[in-house]
Amino acid sequence: MVDTGALVGGKRVKNGQTSLAPSPGMTLAESLRQKLEGAIAAGHLEPGSRLDEQEIAQRFGVSRTPVREAFRLMAANNLVELRGRQGATVRSIKAQALIEMFQVMAELEGLCARLAARRVSQAWGAEIGKIHQRLVAAGETGDIDVFYDINQEFHEAIYEASRNTFLADQTRKLRNQVAAYRRRVTRMPNRIADTVREHEAIMQAILAHDPERAHSAMRDHVNLLGDNLLDFLAAFE
Repeated sequence: MVDTGALVGGKRVKNGQTSLAPSPGMTLAESLRQKLEGAIAAGHLEPGSRLDEQEIAQRFGVSRTPVREAFRLMAANNLVELRGRQGATVRSIKAQALIEMFQVMAELEGLCARLAARRVSQAWGAEIGKIHQRLVAAGETGDIDVFYDINQEFHEAIYEASRNTFLADQTRKLRNQVAAYRRRVTRMPNRIADTVREHEAIMQAILAHDPERAHSAMRDHVNLLGDNLLDFLAAFE
């Protein structure tokens, strides 16, 4: 069982009760859902991990009612499965379904990159460049966890640069569903170097305001193609 209470906003905290105050405009259950979804998106909660209702309630200093509601909200987003008395578990995805989800993810992220190339401001383009430089530095250290987190920041910056809130929200929802598996892809041999190179191509296309090139570069970056697909399927087993 995963120590969910020790994961708040993707960061480790000391064991013990963690006070959870609702975010502005959100209920307690929605704030708790946000924390748990963040842990899933960061890869800290692996597929098949059991979420213990009582433990989470104790850790965050809440009753079981908002925990149950948070589980229901996460189930509606296909992030967890509710199994009656067995409680909630982080959803596991079969290989064929996962490949299909990556294909859709590639098109969504490709569209984000296309719109970003048309709409990105000079200031936000500079921010994307700064994130990329941090990614390069993280790749040189070989720290996969840090690299993965900055990688997420890079993609998030492009969602924002698309200036399409609905598209960004839908892309995040699907990203969260496949997040743990995207982390597995990051751990594949040579993937860090490939990611840095592919991000460079995406960034340059966006900064050059070239929508077609940005879409193509992002789509190929996210999709599982050729040898990458075969390697992933081998690791998946």
